[in-house]
Amino acid sequence: MNFAVPLFLFWSVIIPFGRQLPALAYIHHYDFVVKETNVTKLCVEKSILTVNDSFPGPEIRVRKGDTAYVNVHNQGHYGITLHWHGVKQPSNPWSDGPEYITQCPIEPGANFTYQVIFTDEEGTLWWHAHSDWTRATVHGAIIILPKEGTTAPYPEPDGEEVIVLAAWYKGDLMTELIQDIVTGSDLPHSSGYTTNGELGDFSNCSSETIYRWSVDYGSTYLLRIVNAVVNAELFFAIANHTLTVVGMDGAYVKPIVTDYILISPGQTMNVLLTADQPLGRYYMAARQYSTEPIADTGFDHSNATAILEYNGDYNLSASPTFPHSLPLYLDMKAGKNFTHRIRSLANEDHPISVPTNISTRMFITISMNLLCKNITSCNSLDTDHMIATSMNNVSWKNPQVDVLEAYYRNLSGYYTSDFPDWPATMFNFTADYYDEDAVVTHTGTKVKVLNYNESVEIVFQGTGLLGGSVNHPMHMHGHSFYIVGIGYGNFDNETDPLSYNLVDPPEVNTFGVPKDGWLTIRFVAKNPGVWFWHCHLDRHMTWGMDTAFIVKDGGTEETSLRPPPPNMPQCTGVIGVSVQNPGDDGRDDALTNSS
Repeated sequence: MNFAVPLFLFWSVIIPFGRQLPALAYIHHYDFVVKETNVTKLCVEKSILTVNDSFPGPEIRVRKGDTAYVNVHNQGHYGITLHWHGVKQPSNPWSDGPEYITQCPIEPGANFTYQVIFTDEEGTLWWHAHSDWTRATVHGAIIILPKEGTTAPYPEPDGEEVIVLAAWYKGDLMTELIQDIVTGSDLPHSSGYTTNGELGDFSNCSSETIYRWSVDYGSTYLLRIVNAVVNAELFFAIANHTLTVVGMDGAYVKPIVTDYILISPGQTMNVLLTADQPLGRYYMAARQYSTEPIADTGFDHSNATAILEYNGDYNLSASPTFPHSLPLYLDMKAGKNFTHRIRSLANEDHPISVPTNISTRMFITISMNLLCKNITSCNSLDTDHMIATSMNNVSWKNPQVDVLEAYYRNLSGYYTSDFPDWPATMFNFTADYYDEDAVVTHTGTKVKVLNYNESVEIVFQGTGLLGGSVNHPMHMHGHSFYIVGIGYGNFDNETDPLSYNLVDPPEVNTFGVPKDGWLTIRFVAKNPGVWFWHCHLDRHMTWGMDTAFIVKDGGTEETSLRPPPPNMPQCTGVIGVSVQNPGDDGRDDALTNSS
């Protein structure tokens, strides 16, 4: 159930938690019931976790600047959290959602209401579970319409369609995941990809339920495409139809006319399509873009398909046309060609503000690693270690109490504030050979602390450790960031900055660090609180390719972390601790005492 309450006022209105909404904003209310639902796919009946019995879950539809309250009732078997991917949540990390970063899980039988505050986002974002891999089936689209009286920077389409691409696991995903984590094995691989919950004609027992989209000849449609896949970038195309990308990650881009797109896990795109082909049926198809070593053929080779079908009289017995423009799995040239065309719209109506006076610079290596199983006996890399990932050779370890609560309440012992700005050792990052000392990582709950309004530049450097160089879609919570540079090989801090794009770089919340390459981002830390940043390939996140940053208060009420809501899920890692009664603000002491 959901409903919206208009606020037809000429002044701002006071809302809970002590903040204000601009006039003419709307408040929306949603009820999300998380529960197990029986479904049959790939000829097998199984139970999956869903919201309101649907896969994908319900859409949230708002206007720019609105606020949504989402009451989540957990009737499932696991603790769960929800994240509003790409929504900045100003001063409100309490409702951001990542497990053990900004909250502890909503336990089975409990409920929690998230306050989702929309500000400058416009276009398409999405929501998903952010606890273990429950997001595989717990996710849905967020549609953010322009403010009333304004329009998008393209002609109004005749209709729109939401396309959510997701991964399907034939077995019991949570059971398999837990077993693999305990044994240190490779983590589960998907059995297929779905379009709006259906696998399509090229998967067993799936043709009867293939997703169909009906269009009228001559009409133009807006496709809102979400990559909710757990562990794969995807190519997507529609047979014989031209796509025009006009938005990405809740912001507008210069139009990209193309016959395919590449979309990473976590990314969203707005795409215009004109139905201008002969009446008939055409496949919408997606397949994995793999940047694994060529010898690694264990990835999911499924083709997800849905059908675009024209209204009218024509021969329905003919098979749909398949998109020959859909790149093959290993087509790195196609991947690079698409990615390098993305630019912000950056015009008078939709300006950007790229920071130029940088106060903090970081150089972060992202790597596959090995982690010692038993610190007292780590003699053999083959038998005494398990798979891990790291950022600057630190593999993230979840605390027992979420970082936000520990920071707000000045609790020591749950995190340290010494995430390194640079790698511990320098080496030839993209070489095929590597020093064994660089391979072995260690765990830590290390965060980076930033002052309010600090201008930050981060260079993410991919490495070839363990032959594990792949694209890494990095996602930042609480902020968007500008992609000012991208390249291949080892980053050169003298020559590579000369190629930076400071005019119209894409403004995103998720973007891929290229295989054997680097990515430079810039942003202004103007959102106080604790914010997660991580690889959006969940296998890499699970293995430790993540950390958090703390943005300190800015000195005024409007630039300070707000107090927590009264019903935050309680952490079980410490007895008697509650964020409801924080006492005096000792957060600066917490940063000192916890390091």
